[in-house]
Amino acid sequence: MITAAGSGYSRWRGLAVTRWREDATRDDTGSYIFLRDVASGERWSAGFQPTGQAPESYDVFFADDRAEFIRRDGKITTQLEVAVSPEDDAELRRVSLTNSGVETREIEVTSYAEIVLAPAAADAAHPAFSNLFIQTEIIAERDTLLATRRRRAPEDTEIWLAHVLAVEGGTIGDLQYESDRGRFLGRGQSVRAPHAETNGEELSNTVGSVLDPIVSLRRRIRVRPGETVRLTFSTLVAASRTAVLGLADKYRDATTFELVATLASMKAQAELQHLGIGPAEAVLFQALGAALLFVDRTLRAPAEVLARRREGVGALWAHGISGDMPIVLVEIDKADDVGIVRQLLCAHAYWQMKSLAVDLVILNDGAPSEAKDLQTLIETLVQTTQSTSHRVASAQQ
Repeated sequence: MITAAGSGYSRWRGLAVTRWREDATRDDTGSYIFLRDVASGERWSAGFQPTGQAPESYDVFFADDRAEFIRRDGKITTQLEVAVSPEDDAELRRVSLTNSGVETREIEVTSYAEIVLAPAAADAAHPAFSNLFIQTEIIAERDTLLATRRRRAPEDTEIWLAHVLAVEGGTIGDLQYESDRGRFLGRGQSVRAPHAETNGEELSNTVGSVLDPIVSLRRRIRVRPGETVRLTFSTLVAASRTAVLGLADKYRDATTFELVATLASMKAQAELQHLGIGPAEAVLFQALGAALLFVDRTLRAPAEVLARRREGVGALWAHGISGDMPIVLVEIDKADDVGIVRQLLCAHAYWQMKSLAVDLVILNDGAPSEAKDLQTLIETLVQTTQSTSHRVASAQQ
């Protein structure tokens, strides 16, 4: 999941790979890429976040196969493309830097992500405790930073993460890395202006059992006039060290991004065709999905209605609704409204395909003389939809 500002999260088999907090105001958690001009000290990020540095131009494009961010800062145009591999548990972020000026520019490109490798709810409840079990390791000859969560019990799931950098073009100096958030941010600093980016020093190359784990890789590149240099940061997850190192070897090849992008596009088209969803509807469903991830008070009942609520979450259980997931509620009172029900059933199937857990509740508010026929029509729609886990509630007023 990624926002228009460049924040968001990554998940794997129900586990949070990177840390994220719902905050529509700050929106300052996610996987980021920092950029710094070595000569001038000018700083910016591939997306608007986390630096918040206003660009001269900024465009964002969302599609089912990728997200794309294009910004221009002076004579440097930065293009960030984010895609997920259909073949492997791999997320790729390719940064393309184009120099339209007349002078050669040396730029430091640095990635940053806070590592969780645990259920998101457990991390939110006690992040400091969750951090204690993460251990990091550098494989310098593969430009790879590893992280794993030490198992507390033999039955715990083994999980390994690899953060890999591939560069199309020449680099200056050695690979730098960091896995200690405290060293990266510095005392009293935030991700908006971290110490590692503002002081011009090299990263500390710290790995091991750190108190607050991150993954960060840095390379310095030279971009000549009229030239474009590309770097791809890949985040890979597997159930063993051997498996994740195998993925790391594959994604060290800078040309892999094009293959992943092609496969992701083909998969996205096949999925939409399978669900019978057009591109315009997919955009609508993504917009509705944003309201499920970030609280949108315009879509909630008025405050006076919420204040009259007497029952707790337990009142939902009788209808087979746990209350643990966001709820999309549609209320209909006549057969003419089934079009919106059919569309929301498609939306629910689409969200399931994107691993966005949602409960869809259809409230039958038809008149007593019509409620039974309307209920039959609703249940028929549910049974014939592609989605497999709808929750349906009916009531009469």
